Amino acid sequence: MRFPTLTLLAVWCAVASAGTETRLDPETGVATWQTETGGIQVRLTQIGPNQARAFYQARGFPPEATERYATECVFMTVVRNIGDTPIEHRLADWRYSVVGQPDRVIRSKAEWEALWKRIGVSEAARIAFTWAQFPDAQTFAPGDWNQGMTSYSVPRGGRFDLHFVWQAGGRPFSGSLEQLRCADENA
Repeated sequence: MRFPTLTLLAVWCAVASAGTETRLDPETGVATWQTETGGIQVRLTQIGPNQARAFYQARGFPPEATERYATECVFMTVVRNIGDTPIEHRLADWRYSVVGQPDRVIRSKAEWEALWKRIGVSEAARIAFTWAQFPDAQTFAPGDWNQGMTSYSVPRGGRFDLHFVWQAGGRPFSGSLEQLRCADENA
């Protein structure tokens, strides 16, 4: 289901964020950001470039493709329906913002697929990539959750805000995670 841009803007202006909770794992130094609002829980956890490299090299990605993905700001993204009504999301309607720049759309699986084909990534590796990414669209029954990787064109150590959108009971809602930080090269 596509949410019109004007609706998104109105919803983003009308719904206040429930706040972003940040946790830092003392053993690994990996940071996690989470918020719960309007029956949805959204959590992003840093994935360092070496983790991204190792994950995709183990799935048959050539070095050029592995490095291309590892230069992105990568997160494990978890969405959970904590309400009592089914919720729907479309990743194409989510936006992220870096201070001083226009809002950006999260790169879709189809865009990644086109890049991987162009640089010669094998079909088996492309399938593994697709399955590891957060779903483009999904309906979550109460209690359902899913996870997958999302990536953002933000420099290592850079900060951004994520604005996510979903529908419940036919009504649009939005929330945000604020001051997310990309993992450093050494993470």
